[in-house]
Amino acid sequence: MARPDPAALHEAMNRLWVQFLPQIEERVSILEKAAAALAAGNLSPELCSEASSAAHKLAGVLGTFGLDQGTILAREAEALYASQAGAEAIGNDHPAALAAQLRSILSAREK
Repeated sequence: MARPDPAALHEAMNRLWVQFLPQIEERVSILEKAAAALAAGNLSPELCSEASSAAHKLAGVLGTFGLDQGTILAREAEALYASQAGAEAIGNDHPAALAAQLRSILSAREK
């Protein structure tokens, strides 16, 4: 059986990254929007649920691309937004910090 070509695999993963990057960035944008709404004191249950879902999807896809720290952060965000009461209990700055760290991880991967 032939061994997989690491260069071909790397190139395929890069093509997938480019293909899915708009969706990934949109999910981070949702987390940023939810963090801003939380800081302003008007996080709706709908946006909270959307943020939890976006974080869940990010956790999976970032792991696929080897961004393990991103998966950890996304799982943390998912847990925070799992219920609006939980998100409010942790304070206004932590969700924004998580979103900023995720955005930074995406920027580093793009290079």
